[in-house]
Amino acid sequence: MSPVGSSARRPGGFSGFSPPLQVVGFISSKGGDAERGPMVRMRPDDALIRLVTPGELVRVVTDRRQELAVLETDETLPRGGVMLRDVLGASISEIIRVIKLDTDTGRLA
Repeated sequence: MSPVGSSARRPGGFSGFSPPLQVVGFISSKGGDAERGPMVRMRPDDALIRLVTPGELVRVVTDRRQELAVLETDETLPRGGVMLRDVLGASISEIIRVIKLDTDTGRLA
């Protein structure tokens, strides 16, 4: 059994506090849409727990892959729920993690 926190030393692992979130909605954009690209929307209090702010680039981690997305906040979402747009490898009701990027060092926070 691996020690607690060992995921921080594995490639793709993370450190810090990032409680799991559940995908409650998914938006798939089309070619002509004005707003396109990976985005994650969560409640402001869920963002505060993860020390991320609207407009910030975050890492969305699913069981199948990791992807960068822009963060937006929305108070109408349920606590612990997220809405994703154009994030590949995620599906409704899946449990994911949203992780702050450490852009100064190029590593996860």
